[in-house]
Amino acid sequence: MADEAIILAGGRGTRLQGVVSDVPKPLAPVQGRPFLAWLLDLLAQQGMRRVVLATGYKAERVQAVVGEDWRGMRIDYAVESTPLGTGGAIVHALRLIEGEDTFVLNGDTYLELDYARFAATMRAQQAGLGMALAQVANVSRYGAVHVDDGRVTGFSEKGCAGPGWINAGVYWLPRSLPMPAATQAFSFEDIVLRAAAGQGTLQAYTATDAFIDIGVPEDFQRAQTWRFASAIDQATGATFSRSSI
Repeated sequence: MADEAIILAGGRGTRLQGVVSDVPKPLAPVQGRPFLAWLLDLLAQQGMRRVVLATGYKAERVQAVVGEDWRGMRIDYAVESTPLGTGGAIVHALRLIEGEDTFVLNGDTYLELDYARFAATMRAQQAGLGMALAQVANVSRYGAVHVDDGRVTGFSEKGCAGPGWINAGVYWLPRSLPMPAATQAFSFEDIVLRAAAGQGTLQAYTATDAFIDIGVPEDFQRAQTWRFASAIDQATGATFSRSSI
């Protein structure tokens, strides 16, 4: 299985400035811990070998909190000297990936899924790129993702209402995926995802659960009572499985 992941951890958390101190968004405190800790725990529980943290804003704070090892996972850092956007940050971090494919996660969203199954499904379907989706009651804050026969066919802008699928901020990337130059700042969502959807190579993955995005104050507050599957019993070493959700 793919056993490496990139976490985009360079966000400033501008919309959270009124409720948290001046820290990178992934370090915003949730239930007494940095939000990033919940993401790292979930990856460690599923046997991830290595994580590359794509950092920028206050990168040294992230490294001081996380260090170079997290519950047996090796932690490396791809630090932006200037803002590169989500796409540039991913390209910059991909230079450190050792395997043929990797996962990419947004550092301000949490989603429960089986990563090994995600990768195996994408390979079996010969996907050019895989995107995990979450089902929500109202897509107005996020914009909707349109799916036909397992493939993402397009996106609706924010503002449309009603239940539907949204981009949950977790991706499977093969090394062969064409990407712009590492020095270029660009939006992964606008440039890569939209192009892949138009070409019919963007595969949807919907076997997901328990999505939350801490990017706005109301959901940041909701996260304070969220049931994280990565809240393991340290004494027993209990691990995550979809059957336990």
